Amino acid sequence: MAWDFSTEPEFEAKLEWMREFVREEVIPLETVELDWETFGRITAPLKEQVKERGLWASHLPPELGGGGFGQVKLGLMHEILGQCRFAPTVFGNTAPDSGNAELLAIGGSPEQKERWMHPLLRGELRSAFSMTEPGAGADPTMLSTRAVRDGDEYVINGHKWFSSNASIADFLIVMAVTDPDVSPYQGSSMIIVPIDTPGVNVLRDIPVMDHPLSGGLDGGHAEVLYTDVRVPAENLVGKPGDGFRLAQQRLGPGRIHHAMRWLGQSKRAFDMLCERAVSREAFGSTLGEKQMVQDWVATSAAEMQAARLLTLHAAWTMDQVGASNARLEIGMIKYWGAKVLHDVIDRAIQVHGSLGFSGDMPLEQMYRSARAARIYDGPDEVHKSTVAKRILRGYQPVEVPTEHVPTRKEAAQRRFADYLSAATANL
Repeated sequence: MAWDFSTEPEFEAKLEWMREFVREEVIPLETVELDWETFGRITAPLKEQVKERGLWASHLPPELGGGGFGQVKLGLMHEILGQCRFAPTVFGNTAPDSGNAELLAIGGSPEQKERWMHPLLRGELRSAFSMTEPGAGADPTMLSTRAVRDGDEYVINGHKWFSSNASIADFLIVMAVTDPDVSPYQGSSMIIVPIDTPGVNVLRDIPVMDHPLSGGLDGGHAEVLYTDVRVPAENLVGKPGDGFRLAQQRLGPGRIHHAMRWLGQSKRAFDMLCERAVSREAFGSTLGEKQMVQDWVATSAAEMQAARLLTLHAAWTMDQVGASNARLEIGMIKYWGAKVLHDVIDRAIQVHGSLGFSGDMPLEQMYRSARAARIYDGPDEVHKSTVAKRILRGYQPVEVPTEHVPTRKEAAQRRFADYLSAATANL
């Protein structure tokens, strides 16, 4: 089956509009300090323009207010959105709200969609995804948070952290063990928990390298305690035990979107690297004439192109056979894309010297964000292990002979001796 990443002219026109819109209207917002209220007021008319173009919440199907574009087209769109940290919000694709809306679209009941998903899409509510625990990070089968059925309610007890957005969310989607007596992959469920439910205690936003933006534009990564939290049983998303299935359906497409946004961010850093290289002079020539800098430019260009092709291939595979059959491709883009993002930004900082290290350039903030890419949605090492295991399934052990196997030299000598013997016999 031939790969095909091409799109029709009508969609290419949408991409061109997005590029100009992000460059002219969204990126300039990085230069001013904004609180959440001011940010919302400024971006409201921008969001309306996005909606008029049919590009709002494009990760969802048309019947839910999205574009229904497919993963390749979504990837190309996210490549543009990745150029600015504000762009996903303006286009209704900001995490974790976008992933939670997608999760509710997949597994939510009609009532859940009406109460939680549609207001989330309209920007009237904010949400958090509460899965990671102090004792369960890279291995989610070790979850200890419990949700016990008690009549018409679930009672939740547990300790979560790095629940992004929890401190500003209206509701959380909590991953909890509902049946400890079955396989960990079948015993966890997702439950909607309104933030004002008694027993929900948001302890703090955990300080991280990529700290919350000033003015509260980012909800941070919260530590949350759930103590005898009671919610209606109807808040269960999907069926009991659907937690891992829903998580994979939520995280698979999200990793493609992450990888393409990383490419957009890489391209912006790469442009700054190249502009600096042809502008700055040192020791009698521009930096771009130094072989070391030329190596950075050439290596970055090749790595970015490889990451782009890997990601588009993963997106194309998902469009053809679904996310569950594209785990190998998705795993590869997660760790390769994160590495490329980090390395390109690192080179861009280096070529700018002290200026690149300073807050006068966006590179230092980009660098801090890039470091997190190797951890969230599964650390690189887990994805590499998964990819390797899947590849090795296609190979069979080679039987090692117990008898002496002639070396190439011995075999050649034997053939030559046979030749001489035959030649002598014919004399």
